[in-house]
Amino acid sequence: MRAEDEAAFRELFAGRARSLRRTAYLLCGDWHRAEDLVQTAFVKLYASWAKVREREALDSYLRTVLVRAYVDETRRPSRRERLFGDVPDYAVAESGGLGDRMELAAALRQVPPRQRACLVLRFYDDLSVTETAAALGCAEGTVKSQTAKGLGTLRALLGSHSPLPLEL
Repeated sequence: MRAEDEAAFRELFAGRARSLRRTAYLLCGDWHRAEDLVQTAFVKLYASWAKVREREALDSYLRTVLVRAYVDETRRPSRRERLFGDVPDYAVAESGGLGDRMELAAALRQVPPRQRACLVLRFYDDLSVTETAAALGCAEGTVKSQTAKGLGTLRALLGSHSPLPLEL
């Protein structure tokens, strides 16, 4: 890789890694797996850097690779079973907003992977239906139905304590 390409890649990594990590965490619910997913996305981008013609589309490319890596990973049998429950990295005193976010994140981890991907891309990353469909490699109707099912699943999991509005 040329020196100016290397500098551009480093700049992109410095600017986007943190937000991609948050997106990956919302998808998988584990900071360590989120780091792995982000690393996978950037490794694939690095390998195909010379082929990328539209530098404006790098965010979309990274997000697409990230989501596809997550979905592929959930299909592996070794990832389907958990030998122990979630152990928090540190103690957090619950308060109104933080408690709701933690409850929502825990419920989001129980939503099926494709529905979760739709919810994260649509409501956290604020992508349109068209952009979400492109990132997931599916039809817009699939994004709409998976989003509706995912919201229904979240509402059922959260019950009357839902921090979600009744209508989105």
